[in-house]
Amino acid sequence: MGMLGWIRDQLMDFFGFGPLLEMFASGNYRALATVDGFGHLLGPIIPVLLVIELVRGILRRGTTREDYQVPMLLWVVNRFIGAFLTVAVVGYCIGLFNHLAPFQAGLTWYGLLYGYLVWELAHFVYHFLAHKVRLLWCLHSTHHAPVSMNLSVNYAHIFLEGMYADVVRTSICMLLGVSPPLLVLIMIIDNFWGQLIHLGENVLPKGKLGFLHRLVLTPSHHRVHHARNVIYMDTNFCNLLPLWDRVFGTYMEVREDTRIEYGITRPVKRYSVIDAMLGEFWLLGRDVWHAPGLHNKLLYLLMPPGWSHDGNHHTAKVAKQELLAEQGAMAESPARATR
Repeated sequence: MGMLGWIRDQLMDFFGFGPLLEMFASGNYRALATVDGFGHLLGPIIPVLLVIELVRGILRRGTTREDYQVPMLLWVVNRFIGAFLTVAVVGYCIGLFNHLAPFQAGLTWYGLLYGYLVWELAHFVYHFLAHKVRLLWCLHSTHHAPVSMNLSVNYAHIFLEGMYADVVRTSICMLLGVSPPLLVLIMIIDNFWGQLIHLGENVLPKGKLGFLHRLVLTPSHHRVHHARNVIYMDTNFCNLLPLWDRVFGTYMEVREDTRIEYGITRPVKRYSVIDAMLGEFWLLGRDVWHAPGLHNKLLYLLMPPGWSHDGNHHTAKVAKQELLAEQGAMAESPARATR
């Protein structure tokens, strides 16, 4: 295969056109009614939107190299590793836990409703722990490292995070009776929506999707999740349905008085894929190395980012409490002055 042929194949794979072209060539459109066919139909939408988003940003001169370079290079790195591991891990968890479920929810409308509520719970658990356990944050922080929000952020992951996420989500779904075919359908829908909510302001300025903003998690909600502003930290962990965020008190909408700043709290080196992927691991290793005693070393792995063995914590919870206390004190001062 020549270079042009290789480039063609890579583009076809990135955009997901291959399965659709094969279906059109065969004339077997009934495949669209299958779970795989439905997935193939959704596949090209996000990559095409990414190109539209990028072109609009360039034409409006609102896009910089920094906005897209690291996420797309991370996609290249993960492309040849993550896909194989995901299939293997999901299959292993299905085989390990599926037979333990007391019942099986299948491909019915009520099965889909039940299955999606279970999936969102599983996603919430994985995502919450990814922010609250420092070792897991090291895996997840790569996704939060980009300093702008656009569809290329979908590709900003370290491949090991996919394994962790798939173990947690698939295991919970299997134990709670989500059948494997139903799980595959839910994963297709969730993957599509999970990519769509990264849509940038070049295409969707407000990101609220009209009346849907009251029913589901929209790009506006997910922009809040990606913010490094203290007030926005550790919110909106769900992916499509905000039920569990509301139940556990982590639901939040964008505030008119607080402009979103994207990224993580430490400065990431510009254009550095290595820092985006491994910077948090380096800092964690440094803290573990200097921590006194095995107990404290283990706590650095398991406690939230910002925890310190000397009690001088800088976790998101502590930072938010300090901010709210400061805002409360400021609000009381004018009131006292008018008395």
